[in-house]
Amino acid sequence: RGVWAGGASISGSMGVCMKWRKLGKIFDPTEHALPNRCLEFAQSPQTLVLADRVRVFFSTRERDSVGKYLSHIAFSDFSRDMRRLLSVSTQTVLPLGDLGCFDEHGIFPINVMRDGERVLAYTTGWNRKVSVSADASIGLAVSHDDGLTFKRHGTGPLLTASLNEPFLVADAFVQRYGNTYHMWYIYGTKWQKFSDEAPPDRVYKIAHAISANGIEWRRDGRQIISDRLCPDECQALPTVICLDGVYHMYFCYRQPYGFRQDSSRAYRIGYARSCDLENWERDDSLAGIDVSAEGWDAQMQCYPHVFECDGKVHLLYNGNEFGRHGFGLAVLEAQNG
Repeated sequence: RGVWAGGASISGSMGVCMKWRKLGKIFDPTEHALPNRCLEFAQSPQTLVLADRVRVFFSTRERDSVGKYLSHIAFSDFSRDMRRLLSVSTQTVLPLGDLGCFDEHGIFPINVMRDGERVLAYTTGWNRKVSVSADASIGLAVSHDDGLTFKRHGTGPLLTASLNEPFLVADAFVQRYGNTYHMWYIYGTKWQKFSDEAPPDRVYKIAHAISANGIEWRRDGRQIISDRLCPDECQALPTVICLDGVYHMYFCYRQPYGFRQDSSRAYRIGYARSCDLENWERDDSLAGIDVSAEGWDAQMQCYPHVFECDGKVHLLYNGNEFGRHGFGLAVLEAQNG
């Protein structure tokens, strides 16, 4: 499991001081026989808390007949205290989309939530393009067996390109508060070549949508998290939890180019908070977690997911190389401020 790589104190609202304690990497996909001939990557770990376990869904990859990646969904089951790995999926959780569909070449990520007797999965389906590498849209699948298998709610996407969100609609995170479903997601603002030699890089921001049924969504294409690095900062994979009446969002952010070669430009975990689910105050100094001095998360931290189980708040996230070698865990330690 690794050792505690350090923590940082943050002063939260309601007079509470919180501290993340890293527990190290807890899952490495290269150590398991995954379905669909997948060998590497366990990206964007996201949880479904069950009566006797925590099911952690993630996106993994195989190579197709021409050597290009396809992204598939798999899961690993942990004990509710997240200390023991119980099992790893051996069968396909959700097949890729049909020829020409928005999710033909992959699903990354998938966000799952219990909704009564069913489990809803908000998928990011992607497909290859010619002038740029890929486009993405948000789809929906439903499970009636606690997430062992899912069936699509139609072959098309729920949210896709629109007038104010022209491409790369992705990374849905959904919670239900009262009778309203809230979705935080990202949308692309532009593709740009930042050097003559490099292929185009994408820029994307975090937005918010609401729904009465989890299917039909109202959105306004408004960026809700302020930029910190530059106007072309890339923001990805929001996750939200409510603690003591305050909503806390964790996400990841990076520079728009050079992030694959220069670790100082790679993903870091950011933080914002809100009292009304609409207006967010960003302060990354309160994130309470950062890259380690060495090891599996020394070059980057990305794709965070916050969840609560048995009174403890956990943070799952990926490290170096966008989760090529798995994901790790941190636990929130709270004390009176």
